[in-house]
Amino acid sequence: MGDLEEIPKPAPRRIFHERQRITALPLYFEGFLSIRRAWHQEFKHHWTELRGTTLFFYNDKKTTMYFEKLDLMNLTSVTNISPENRCYAQFILTLPNEEIEMKVEDYENGEEWKGCILTATKLSVPVCMSLLPGQQTRMNEVLEKEKKRRAASEQLSSASLSNEKPHDGNYTNMMNSIPECYYEVSRQEAIELLEKNPSLGNLILRPGSDSKNYSISIRYLAEVPCIKHYKVVKLETGYKIQLERPVMFQNLHDVIDYFVKETRWNLKPFVMHTYDNKSEALASKYTPTATYLKGAENMHISPDLVKFTEPL
Repeated sequence: MGDLEEIPKPAPRRIFHERQRITALPLYFEGFLSIRRAWHQEFKHHWTELRGTTLFFYNDKKTTMYFEKLDLMNLTSVTNISPENRCYAQFILTLPNEEIEMKVEDYENGEEWKGCILTATKLSVPVCMSLLPGQQTRMNEVLEKEKKRRAASEQLSSASLSNEKPHDGNYTNMMNSIPECYYEVSRQEAIELLEKNPSLGNLILRPGSDSKNYSISIRYLAEVPCIKHYKVVKLETGYKIQLERPVMFQNLHDVIDYFVKETRWNLKPFVMHTYDNKSEALASKYTPTATYLKGAENMHISPDLVKFTEPL
């Protein structure tokens, strides 16, 4: 009976549906994982979901919004640590740019984590693992779902490319694929939104002044409140952030993730869940009612931000 108690129960249905809406990816497996990355001395214990080929990390089981995600699409290998110890499971996920150590208190549960991760990323059920019959069935289900997801994603990408039209300057043809923190506002309107509503976030994606590219506006506190703006150039192959050393990304979601991670999560995308996405409506219709997040007014930016430079 003790083993049964360690099997994680799924999150409540309401939370499940909200996470499904936010991530837009099918859920393959979930539970508590202890994670240690290169910059961590100790393991961090988080509720974790495997959706598609991405791990989503939550502060607790009932939180609907993840605080970090890890794309495993380019996973190189999964390596066991102390494979002879069956009291718990500990393994390393190797990616092209880092290694992540993971630990699961229940051995069989850890085996299922590894099996699901390998099945989703490699599109095949691992034959080298000793899976129980029920686990084997779930691996086959994950395999079929992931094949269908990728096929649908490829069809959607092909359709988007064939139907792509020249940029018309108002960004309406891209509204379904850009981050939630995008608003059709001017530079000054973005500044006002950030200054008046610090509890909603401190990073806004907006149209660039040339109506062809994008800009990111951020607000942070050093010695005094400071606003910065960064140019994001749209290219045929993706998006380039104009920095001292420009960096390239395939999509705008990755651009936002870059700012958040490079500042060690001191930047938070500005998200207004109910809004009329017109510049004249944002400032006039919205009256903030949310309680300020603890410490929002005293947020200090990471030293990493000094490498960013404002666009011309």
